[in-house]
Amino acid sequence: MAKTVITYGTFDMFHIGHLKLLRRLSEMGDKVIVAVSTDEFNELKGKKTLIPYDQRAAIVEAIDCVDLVIPEESWEQKLSDVKRYQVDVFAIGEDWKGKFDFLEELCEVVYLPRTRNISTTELKRSLKRFLSISQDDLRKAFEVLELLRKDLE
Repeated sequence: MAKTVITYGTFDMFHIGHLKLLRRLSEMGDKVIVAVSTDEFNELKGKKTLIPYDQRAAIVEAIDCVDLVIPEESWEQKLSDVKRYQVDVFAIGEDWKGKFDFLEELCEVVYLPRTRNISTTELKRSLKRFLSISQDDLRKAFEVLELLRKDLE
């Protein structure tokens, strides 16, 4: 009997942690459904995204182990999605541990470990730090790199 797995997320700045999560989900079942948070829902959660919903959903949909992408528009929809799509496994990152145990009446709930040393939040922090480097410092760094390149020739 086919097993359906569902997960939820923003999937902003798609990275290797996202890919590993989706691959793990495909190993847990035969059909993988991914609910991608809409821009409006992220705003309600106080999250800012760099990539608009339509593009984030298209990126996730292009992953070969994903069978269906749906919009996540509210916290409450998880219960109705589990019923609507006859979900066997609800899987999400372990940082949500305990938050979705109420779904255990309908399906198995699995909290997965996150990929070490990678997160969208950390990528955004790194980008912010990078963008705060002065143009003068960047110019000096490129001059040093150019000198090193010439020395290697």
